[in-house]
Amino acid sequence: MTDQTKGTTFQRFSQKGMTRRQMLGRASVLGLGVLVGGTVPFRAALAQSPVKGGILKMGLGGGESTESLDPAMALAQVAFHVTRTFGETLLDVNNDGSLDMRLAEDVSSSPDAKTWTFKIRQGVKFHDGAVMTANDVLETMRRHSDEEAKSGALGIMKGIADMRVDGDNFVVELTDANADLPFLMSDYHLVIQPNGGRDNPNAGIGTGPYKVVEAEPGVRYTFEKFADYWDDSRGHFDGVEFAVINDATARNAALQSGQVHIVNQVAPKVAGLLGRAPGISVKNVSGRGHYVFIMHCDTAPFDNADLRMALKYAINRQELVDKILQGYGSIGNDIPINSAYPLFDDSIPQREYDPEKAKEYYAKSGHDGSPIILRVSDVAFPGAVDAAQLFQESARACGIPLEISREPADGYWSEVWNVQPFCASYWSGRPVQDQMYATAYLSTADWNDTRFKNETFDAKLFEAKGELDGAKRKQLYREMADILSNEGGLICPMFNDFIEGVSDQIAGWEQNGVWEVMNGLAPHKCWLA
Repeated sequence: MTDQTKGTTFQRFSQKGMTRRQMLGRASVLGLGVLVGGTVPFRAALAQSPVKGGILKMGLGGGESTESLDPAMALAQVAFHVTRTFGETLLDVNNDGSLDMRLAEDVSSSPDAKTWTFKIRQGVKFHDGAVMTANDVLETMRRHSDEEAKSGALGIMKGIADMRVDGDNFVVELTDANADLPFLMSDYHLVIQPNGGRDNPNAGIGTGPYKVVEAEPGVRYTFEKFADYWDDSRGHFDGVEFAVINDATARNAALQSGQVHIVNQVAPKVAGLLGRAPGISVKNVSGRGHYVFIMHCDTAPFDNADLRMALKYAINRQELVDKILQGYGSIGNDIPINSAYPLFDDSIPQREYDPEKAKEYYAKSGHDGSPIILRVSDVAFPGAVDAAQLFQESARACGIPLEISREPADGYWSEVWNVQPFCASYWSGRPVQDQMYATAYLSTADWNDTRFKNETFDAKLFEAKGELDGAKRKQLYREMADILSNEGGLICPMFNDFIEGVSDQIAGWEQNGVWEVMNGLAPHKCWLA
């Protein structure tokens, strides 16, 4: 098919990405999900020219010794940042919510949003010197579609009926229409690797601005600038170093002493104090990230729907927002979606702390009164232990015997999360509702960490994917939210701001609410002033 033909029969995205106004206009036609909560870069950053050189040093919480360099297996914060530093996806999401063409330089869709064509950028090299091709893209997507790979992106790949290469194009045929597919291709797991990573998924070879020099999981990672990187507007440092510092106090101390330039996961209770330290700024931006307590719906005693509902009424969400987030976030409603998402329905009634209803459901559950174990660690999210203790107190007032088990930080994401039936956790959110639901709440999703399986919910999710009428799609998401809130194992008391501590030596900072530390792009876009 020629470009001229595609221009008349396909919906199309420009090479440089769409403006917010263009995106909103296109969304009204295709029902596209677009980010609406982003903010523009600081004016000062816009006025400066990047300075080349130096080593960026970051102190990061959310890492452990069991991590690998395989993008498919990236679970927590450090693995996310490592993947983002050495790898790139076909598209990305800008701070204003528009799509950014990365390894794809053009995207087009059939009118029914079932056939998508990604024109692959030419001349891009992998860190091993090989030239990236459309076949590398195809094999990457095939690997992430294979259940044996256990990819975090598996849930969003399930609707693909066929994939193929057509010259320099990567073509996707969907079982059902999905107007959000370009946004789904920005998932950070879908880093393009040589031959899709089939030969050695843990090699750490990508097309990003920095290549891996040293990887010591749970301790440190070092990178050096990739001389043949294709985009001159990014990758200003000579190298990047990550120090894994799971202890929040030690992490902030490293920033204050000048050992690192950037730290993630600044706890709200210390953000104001840290921001008053000389030479340091605290950056915060709202987004889709949420702090949660998750129950396995298929494991006793949480296989009892009445007990799950009792626990949902036994948590004081406003108290947690006030005391844990201290103004750096907003109240949650036992669904993973908030007003940062397009098509969010703000008429959904807010679930409140209600001791009488909690007592009623607890009695109805017939629970034997034995301790209900909630496993937590502050590596789950800043203030997780304090949040669990507040939950314990509010549950006690409802007659519910909640017991806190404090777990070690190292190994939490491999031995507690998605393993133990009741624990604290954290989700960064995703660009669109479809991706968030498909990644964590679809019955067949590998990362269904609440073991929630509901045929009606699944059917509505697949229906919503192909619904191009925005109003109808919004109604389907509303119905899904009601099902999940009332029947699922998710307790979502709050949506957090992303809060980072940043040295005044760092220039080029942008606020991006997709994920923490500029959606992982600080090493790409910042420089040393």
